[in-house]
Amino acid sequence: QVHFAESGGGLVQPGGSLTLSCVVSGITSRTMAWYRQAPGQRRMTLASISSGGNTEMHTSFVEGRFTLSRDNAKNTIYLQMNGLRADDTAVYYCNTYSPLSQFWGQGTQVTVSS
Repeated sequence: QVHFAESGGGLVQPGGSLTLSCVVSGITSRTMAWYRQAPGQRRMTLASISSGGNTEMHTSFVEGRFTLSRDNAKNTIYLQMNGLRADDTAVYYCNTYSPLSQFWGQGTQVTVSS
């Protein structure tokens, strides 16, 4: 059974950092991606990482601030977020790149506020 379990979100002040984790079950060796959905907005693709660790940013909003990595032995992908801003407030999700729509997880809430 495919399952994505995101964690690591929370409340952080502007300029702060968080690292999100996503444990992937049921699939391996796929290009994975992080997405986010802010209140009232559509879900946005942030960045992807291949099984070999090559990363690609898919929006200028996060370039230079967010970094992806993965540990294939743990079936876990990570999103290191630095320089957080109020407009980064959203629910963050992981899924395959070209997402498996029936397997979206609960996501993890990130709130950036002073």
